Amino acid sequence: MFNTLLLALIVAVFSLVLGISSAWIVARKSFTGRKLTIWLLLLPLTIPTYVFAHIYSTLLEEDGWLGSLWLLIFGSDSLIPDVSNVFGVAFILSLAGFSYIFLLVRASLSHSTQSLEEAAQIQGAGGREIFFRINLPLMRPAIAAGLAVIILHVLSDFGAVSMLRYQTFTLSIYNQMNGRMDYNAAAGLSFILIMLSLSFLVLERFFRKRQRFFSGAQTKKITRQPATRNQQIIIWCWLGLITTFSFVLPVAWMLHWSFDAWQADIIDSKFMEYCINSGIVAFASATIALIIAFPIAFYHARKHSLLSQTYLQLSSVGFALPGPVIALGVLAFVLAQLPFVYGTLAALIIAMVIRFLPLAIQAQEASLQQLTPSIEEAGRVFGAGPLENMRRIILPIVSGGMATAWVLVFIDALKELPATLILRPTGFDTLPVRIWIEASEEMLELAAPAALMLVIGTLPAIWIMRKSERAGS
Repeated sequence: MFNTLLLALIVAVFSLVLGISSAWIVARKSFTGRKLTIWLLLLPLTIPTYVFAHIYSTLLEEDGWLGSLWLLIFGSDSLIPDVSNVFGVAFILSLAGFSYIFLLVRASLSHSTQSLEEAAQIQGAGGREIFFRINLPLMRPAIAAGLAVIILHVLSDFGAVSMLRYQTFTLSIYNQMNGRMDYNAAAGLSFILIMLSLSFLVLERFFRKRQRFFSGAQTKKITRQPATRNQQIIIWCWLGLITTFSFVLPVAWMLHWSFDAWQADIIDSKFMEYCINSGIVAFASATIALIIAFPIAFYHARKHSLLSQTYLQLSSVGFALPGPVIALGVLAFVLAQLPFVYGTLAALIIAMVIRFLPLAIQAQEASLQQLTPSIEEAGRVFGAGPLENMRRIILPIVSGGMATAWVLVFIDALKELPATLILRPTGFDTLPVRIWIEASEEMLELAAPAALMLVIGTLPAIWIMRKSERAGS
């Protein structure tokens, strides 16, 4: 319990600092390399936590890139940092997760109204007061949604904690199930983890249930201020440091070992089959989760009732449990109620939708929270019915949030490991499965190409999200 809560707290703080600072800079400052920076800050989402853990464990060895650099700077007798402790695991999970906050907060800042800030300046407010009294309240739904996603990710993460042997609930559940074959103990630990996650969600909703902030109809587009020369240097240093550790170094490692694998001619024809399998599962899971999540998010955004809260909390169970427990639960249900689904791709997709449904709901609700009711009311005044209002007003305005939700689920489903290991059909391997198998056997030249393909495979999805954001603006 202590390990899990401490890890979640540290990751939350690190992710807030990285996500909000980078989102604010990108949304409000114009500087050289800004568009490239946005991509570099989004792409860490494409790297699974277990790949991050494996890469940094390798880089921080005595003969690794970072380990050698550390010994060169601080001397051969100095102690190289160890990632197999709470700060090392938190460092890795923060690098893997801060992009959720960056993504949602940047979208919120991009849709805010500059006239509110100008009105505050006329009243004598300074930059700091405008941030805390205008910008921060408008960003609060996006920050809360991103923070909820990150903490629930931490509570249910299996890949990084298992590879680094950091004892949390998820690793303990896995050990009870696979090591001791004690399913009663695993069920008890899973129940505690569910209560822990749901308690966090209830508290998070309670503290902001009466806080409703709308940016209003946008009368003046936000204009980014050109950064001065000194500001550009500071921006490049800060964002460069973040992107180097969160994306550039891991991708450089992947390219290095993938090149070795290509030279050795050990990438066979089955590799493309793994890529196609991963794409099919991720696309189907993201599409189904988006369709199921929208009514829940829309209902709760419009009706803050006990029933809407109940729907929201029940749909969040997927993030409260680690992948192995969800997979075993789906397996037990399928064997009892839907035996014809056993051993098929449908069982895996069911588990994926349950697992990532909260992600689709949080992303869409953050967008719906900023939809000004007066715009909908104006449509009704002009004779539009509920369906026409939905089609012509609501969906076009929140299309960027829906695209974000689909991409986030697609990326997470693409790199999901535990559920795929348990529920995949016979002979149906995916890229995460191959990464896990090869990394477990220390065959880096085979694990790296699969990890690199996960990054490449998500580039079209992120491009679609960026295009939808621009269209929504």
